[in-house]
Amino acid sequence: MRLFARQRRQSDFEPVEISEKKGIRYLHLGGPAIQSAMRIKEPYALELEYTRAMMAFLLFNPAPSRIALIGLGGASVAKFIHCNLADSSLTALEINPEVVTAARSFFLLPPDDERLRVVVGDGAEYVREQDGGLDTLLVDGYDANRIVEALASPDFYDACLRALAPGGVAVFNLWGSDRFFDIYFDRVAKAFADRTLTLPAEKKGNIQLLAFKPPLPHAGFAHLANEARVLEARLGLEMPVFVERMRHFNLVSERGFVV
Repeated sequence: MRLFARQRRQSDFEPVEISEKKGIRYLHLGGPAIQSAMRIKEPYALELEYTRAMMAFLLFNPAPSRIALIGLGGASVAKFIHCNLADSSLTALEINPEVVTAARSFFLLPPDDERLRVVVGDGAEYVREQDGGLDTLLVDGYDANRIVEALASPDFYDACLRALAPGGVAVFNLWGSDRFFDIYFDRVAKAFADRTLTLPAEKKGNIQLLAFKPPLPHAGFAHLANEARVLEARLGLEMPVFVERMRHFNLVSERGFVV
Protein backbone atom coordinates (compact mmCIF):
# COMPACT_ATOMS: atom_id res chain seq x y z
CA MET A 1 0.00 0.00 0.00
CA ARG A 2 1.43 3.35 -1.04
CA LEU A 3 1.07 6.02 1.61
CA PHE A 4 3.04 8.95 0.36
CA ALA A 5 4.65 10.06 -2.87
CA ARG A 6 6.08 13.27 -4.23
CA GLN A 7 6.82 13.76 -7.87
CA ARG A 8 10.16 15.00 -9.11
CA ARG A 9 10.02 18.76 -9.53
CA GLN A 10 12.80 21.19 -10.40
CA SER A 11 15.24 19.10 -8.44
CA ASP A 12 17.97 16.57 -9.02
CA PHE A 13 16.73 14.43 -6.12
CA GLU A 14 14.95 11.13 -6.48
CA PRO A 15 11.23 11.25 -5.55
CA VAL A 16 10.43 9.87 -2.11
CA GLU A 17 7.79 7.19 -1.69
CA ILE A 18 6.50 5.41 1.40
CA SER A 19 4.82 2.01 1.32
CA GLU A 20 3.46 -0.28 3.98
CA LYS A 21 2.97 -4.04 4.06
CA LYS A 22 2.28 -6.51 6.88
CA GLY A 23 3.01 -4.01 9.60
CA ILE A 24 6.29 -2.74 8.10
CA ARG A 25 6.72 0.72 6.62
CA TYR A 26 9.25 1.22 3.83
CA LEU A 27 11.04 4.16 2.27
CA HIS A 28 11.87 4.15 -1.46
CA LEU A 29 13.81 6.60 -3.60
CA GLY A 30 12.83 6.72 -7.24
CA GLY A 31 12.03 3.02 -7.55
CA PRO A 32 10.94 -0.16 -5.74
CA ALA A 33 14.25 -0.75 -3.94
CA ILE A 34 13.88 -0.61 -0.16
CA GLN A 35 16.02 2.12 1.37
CA SER A 36 14.68 1.85 4.94
CA ALA A 37 12.17 -0.21 6.89
CA MET A 38 10.39 0.26 10.21
CA ARG A 39 8.21 -2.26 12.00
CA ILE A 40 5.33 -0.10 13.18
CA LYS A 41 4.98 -1.91 16.51
CA GLU A 42 8.74 -1.58 17.15
CA PRO A 43 9.62 1.79 15.61
CA TYR A 44 12.98 2.16 17.35
CA ALA A 45 14.32 -1.29 16.47
CA LEU A 46 16.57 -1.98 13.50
CA GLU A 47 14.36 -3.96 11.11
CA LEU A 48 16.89 -4.58 8.32
CA GLU A 49 19.85 -6.82 9.07
CA TYR A 50 22.36 -4.58 7.33
CA THR A 51 21.49 -1.70 9.68
CA ARG A 52 22.15 -3.96 12.64
CA ALA A 53 25.45 -4.99 11.07
CA MET A 54 26.42 -1.33 10.74
CA MET A 55 26.40 -1.17 14.53
CA ALA A 56 29.38 -3.56 14.63
CA PHE A 57 31.57 -0.53 15.31
CA LEU A 58 30.40 -0.92 18.92
CA LEU A 59 32.56 -4.03 19.20
CA PHE A 60 35.59 -1.76 19.02
CA ASN A 61 34.23 1.30 20.83
CA PRO A 62 31.05 0.65 22.84
CA ALA A 63 30.67 4.32 23.85
CA PRO A 64 31.80 6.67 21.06
CA SER A 65 31.43 10.33 21.83
CA ARG A 66 31.01 11.84 18.34
CA ILE A 67 29.23 9.94 15.56
CA ALA A 68 28.41 11.16 12.06
CA LEU A 69 25.94 9.45 9.73
CA ILE A 70 25.97 10.21 6.01
CA GLY A 71 22.62 9.29 4.48
CA LEU A 72 19.57 9.47 6.77
CA GLY A 73 17.04 7.35 4.90
CA GLY A 74 14.16 6.42 7.18
CA ALA A 75 16.30 7.28 10.20
CA SER A 76 16.52 3.71 11.55
CA VAL A 77 20.19 4.02 12.51
CA ALA A 78 19.80 7.58 13.78
CA LYS A 79 16.89 6.61 16.03
CA PHE A 80 18.66 3.53 17.36
CA ILE A 81 21.78 5.49 18.28
CA HIS A 82 19.76 8.28 19.84
CA CYS A 83 17.71 5.85 21.94
CA ASN A 84 20.46 3.46 23.00
CA LEU A 85 23.78 5.32 23.15
CA ALA A 86 23.23 7.90 25.84
CA ASP A 87 26.85 9.05 25.88
CA SER A 88 27.01 9.64 22.12
CA SER A 89 26.10 12.66 20.05
CA LEU A 90 25.05 12.12 16.43
CA THR A 91 25.11 14.42 13.44
CA ALA A 92 23.17 13.02 10.47
CA LEU A 93 23.65 14.47 6.98
CA GLU A 94 20.97 14.09 4.32
CA ILE A 95 21.14 15.98 1.03
CA ASN A 96 17.48 15.42 0.05
CA PRO A 97 15.16 17.56 2.21
CA GLU A 98 12.16 15.40 1.34
CA VAL A 99 13.88 12.41 2.91
CA VAL A 100 14.17 14.36 6.16
CA THR A 101 10.49 15.34 5.92
CA ALA A 102 9.51 11.70 5.40
CA ALA A 103 11.70 10.55 8.31
CA ARG A 104 10.05 13.09 10.63
CA SER A 105 6.50 12.45 9.38
CA PHE A 106 6.42 8.69 8.82
CA PHE A 107 9.37 7.13 10.69
CA LEU A 108 9.22 8.90 14.08
CA LEU A 109 12.55 10.67 13.80
CA PRO A 110 12.62 12.83 16.97
CA PRO A 111 13.35 16.55 16.97
CA ASP A 112 16.93 17.70 17.25
CA ASP A 113 18.29 17.99 20.77
CA GLU A 114 21.65 18.13 22.51
CA ARG A 115 22.55 14.63 21.25
CA LEU A 116 20.94 14.64 17.81
CA ARG A 117 21.42 17.03 14.92
CA VAL A 118 19.97 16.39 11.46
CA VAL A 119 21.43 18.57 8.74
CA VAL A 120 20.12 18.98 5.20
CA GLY A 121 23.35 19.22 3.31
CA ASP A 122 26.14 17.57 1.34
CA GLY A 123 27.60 14.67 3.31
CA ALA A 124 30.83 14.61 1.29
CA GLU A 125 31.41 18.30 2.00
CA TYR A 126 30.67 17.77 5.70
CA VAL A 127 33.26 14.99 5.91
CA ARG A 128 35.89 17.14 4.20
CA GLU A 129 35.29 19.89 6.76
CA GLN A 130 35.88 17.69 9.81
CA ASP A 131 38.93 18.23 11.99
CA GLY A 132 39.75 14.64 12.94
CA GLY A 133 37.37 14.51 15.88
CA LEU A 134 34.88 11.82 14.85
CA ASP A 135 34.97 8.58 16.81
CA THR A 136 32.64 6.86 14.33
CA LEU A 137 31.63 7.65 10.77
CA LEU A 138 28.77 5.74 9.13
CA VAL A 139 28.28 6.09 5.37
CA ASP A 140 25.09 4.81 3.73
CA GLY A 141 24.50 6.98 0.68
CA TYR A 142 22.52 5.33 -2.13
CA ASP A 143 20.08 6.57 -4.70
CA ALA A 144 17.64 4.28 -6.51
CA ASN A 145 20.36 2.45 -8.42
CA ARG A 146 23.80 2.80 -6.90
CA ILE A 147 25.98 4.50 -4.36
CA VAL A 148 26.24 8.25 -4.84
CA GLU A 149 29.54 8.90 -6.64
CA ALA A 150 30.46 11.83 -4.39
CA LEU A 151 30.40 9.34 -1.49
CA ALA A 152 32.57 6.76 -3.23
CA SER A 153 35.46 8.69 -4.77
CA PRO A 154 39.09 8.22 -3.69
CA ASP A 155 39.07 11.81 -2.46
CA PHE A 156 36.04 11.13 -0.28
CA TYR A 157 37.54 8.02 1.31
CA ASP A 158 40.76 9.93 2.00
CA ALA A 159 38.64 12.61 3.69
CA CYS A 160 36.92 9.93 5.80
CA LEU A 161 40.26 8.86 7.20
CA ARG A 162 41.18 12.47 8.03
CA ALA A 163 37.79 13.06 9.67
CA LEU A 164 38.30 10.27 12.21
CA ALA A 165 39.94 10.72 15.58
CA PRO A 166 42.88 8.41 16.40
CA GLY A 167 41.47 4.95 16.92
CA GLY A 168 38.26 5.87 15.08
CA VAL A 169 36.28 3.54 12.84
CA ALA A 170 34.30 4.17 9.67
CA VAL A 171 31.58 1.84 8.42
CA PHE A 172 30.70 1.84 4.72
CA ASN A 173 27.54 0.13 3.51
CA LEU A 174 28.23 -1.35 0.07
CA TRP A 175 26.12 -3.49 -2.25
CA GLY A 176 27.91 -6.69 -3.13
CA SER A 177 25.91 -6.91 -6.38
CA ASP A 178 27.06 -3.46 -7.51
CA ARG A 179 29.28 -3.85 -10.57
CA PHE A 180 31.55 -1.21 -9.07
CA PHE A 181 31.87 -3.02 -5.72
CA ASP A 182 35.47 -4.09 -6.23
CA ILE A 183 36.41 -0.55 -7.20
CA TYR A 184 34.82 0.93 -4.09
CA PHE A 185 36.31 -1.76 -1.88
CA ASP A 186 39.78 -1.14 -3.24
CA ARG A 187 39.40 2.62 -2.81
CA VAL A 188 38.53 2.19 0.87
CA ALA A 189 41.36 -0.29 1.36
CA LYS A 190 43.85 2.09 -0.24
CA ALA A 191 42.68 5.11 1.76
CA PHE A 192 42.90 3.16 5.04
CA ALA A 193 46.09 1.25 4.15
CA ASP A 194 44.25 -2.10 4.19
CA ARG A 195 43.10 -1.63 7.79
CA THR A 196 39.66 -3.07 7.05
CA LEU A 197 37.27 -5.83 8.10
CA THR A 198 34.45 -7.21 5.97
CA LEU A 199 31.00 -8.04 7.38
CA PRO A 200 28.47 -9.30 4.80
CA ALA A 201 24.76 -9.47 5.47
CA GLU A 202 23.19 -12.91 5.29
CA LYS A 203 20.00 -12.29 3.31
CA LYS A 204 20.74 -9.24 1.18
CA GLY A 205 23.72 -8.17 -0.85
CA ASN A 206 24.78 -5.51 1.64
CA ILE A 207 28.37 -5.70 2.83
CA GLN A 208 29.63 -3.59 5.72
CA LEU A 209 33.23 -2.56 5.35
CA LEU A 210 34.77 -1.44 8.64
CA ALA A 211 37.86 0.74 8.23
CA PHE A 212 40.14 1.81 11.06
CA LYS A 213 42.39 4.74 11.82
CA PRO A 214 45.45 3.95 13.96
CA PRO A 215 46.08 3.11 16.67
CA LEU A 216 44.40 -0.16 15.76
CA PRO A 217 42.40 -2.33 18.14
CA HIS A 218 44.50 -5.25 19.36
CA ALA A 219 41.64 -7.42 20.58
CA GLY A 220 41.49 -10.88 19.03
CA PHE A 221 38.32 -12.61 17.94
CA ALA A 222 37.98 -14.29 21.34
CA HIS A 223 37.78 -10.86 22.97
CA LEU A 224 35.35 -9.66 20.29
CA ALA A 225 33.16 -12.68 20.99
CA ASN A 226 32.96 -11.65 24.64
CA GLU A 227 32.14 -8.07 23.68
CA ALA A 228 29.51 -9.37 21.29
CA ARG A 229 27.69 -11.25 24.03
CA VAL A 230 27.63 -8.13 26.18
CA LEU A 231 26.25 -6.04 23.34
CA GLU A 232 23.66 -8.67 22.47
CA ALA A 233 22.36 -8.64 26.05
CA ARG A 234 22.43 -4.85 26.19
CA LEU A 235 21.01 -3.95 22.78
CA GLY A 236 19.36 -7.10 21.44
CA LEU A 237 21.62 -7.20 18.38
CA GLU A 238 23.01 -10.48 17.03
CA MET A 239 26.60 -9.41 17.54
CA PRO A 240 27.91 -12.96 18.18
CA VAL A 241 26.65 -13.91 14.71
CA PHE A 242 28.39 -10.87 13.22
CA VAL A 243 31.68 -11.70 14.95
CA GLU A 244 31.58 -15.25 13.62
CA ARG A 245 30.85 -13.92 10.16
CA MET A 246 33.79 -11.53 10.39
CA ARG A 247 35.98 -14.38 11.59
CA HIS A 248 34.96 -16.41 8.54
CA PHE A 249 35.47 -13.63 6.01
CA ASN A 250 38.66 -12.27 7.59
CA LEU A 251 40.42 -15.50 8.48
CA VAL A 252 43.87 -14.43 7.39
CA SER A 253 45.15 -10.88 7.26
CA GLU A 254 46.26 -10.77 3.65
CA ARG A 255 45.07 -7.16 3.72
CA GLY A 256 47.36 -6.28 6.57
CA PHE A 257 44.81 -5.83 9.35
CA VAL A 258 45.22 -8.12 12.36
CA VAL A 259 42.74 -8.56 15.21
